[in-house]
Amino acid sequence: MTATEPPVLRTEELTIRFGGHVAVDRVSCAFDRGTLTAIVGPNGAGKTTYFNLISGQLRSTAGKVVLFGQDITGLTAPRRTRAGIGRAFQLTNLFPNLSVLENVRIAVQARHDTGLDIWSLATRRRELIELAEHHLARTGLLDKMDSVAAELPHGDQRKLEVAVLLALESEVLMFDEPTAGMSVDEVPVVLDLIHQIKADTAKTVLLVEHKMDVVRSLADRIIVLHNGALVADGAPEAVIASDVVQQAYLGTSSASGDGHG
Repeated sequence: MTATEPPVLRTEELTIRFGGHVAVDRVSCAFDRGTLTAIVGPNGAGKTTYFNLISGQLRSTAGKVVLFGQDITGLTAPRRTRAGIGRAFQLTNLFPNLSVLENVRIAVQARHDTGLDIWSLATRRRELIELAEHHLARTGLLDKMDSVAAELPHGDQRKLEVAVLLALESEVLMFDEPTAGMSVDEVPVVLDLIHQIKADTAKTVLLVEHKMDVVRSLADRIIVLHNGALVADGAPEAVIASDVVQQAYLGTSSASGDGHG
């Protein structure tokens, strides 16, 4: 990103209340192209709720979400996806009864908005399948393209979700605890995929993660939420070393990786 390029995504005083509880409290933050920002904090800090406000699963009580300079606060989650925000969930969000290939082909078709023109349908379908196969190859799933999504091991389901995000050609990619529920053997594969996405300087990546070793290996920047408020923002070394963050917000529970924010 150049010095004059505006942030790809920003939130302004973003807030949501559930009754008397303020789950996200006036969070203002900007995210630049070509960066990976980790969002950390204790259980219940508001991390996943903040994600849900950005991606449109929840509607804010106050504040704004701005993407590429446009206010998208009023857009639904599907319209935000079309605008360029891709979201991977803590629990996989796939079509469980469809094949691996069909899951990705549907995403490719949604991105390219293909109509049913009978004259070009056969050719176009072949092109969509080839694009889908390309994304499956990138994620190491090409040999499993005929498998039913629900029958994949958990780690492969997470890889498939990444393939779907790649197929949507999202410019902002959001990962909510991408290693949750994975075996030790599965974790490096998914982290390598995120490293590959991060290497694409046209992408902006947001990551909610409890495991601090994962955060250290991936993040250009860390922001810390506590009680819904933004309490720290900076380079990983400085934020992790901060006494107040160590004691109050990260602590030993941050390594468990099994909570919700």
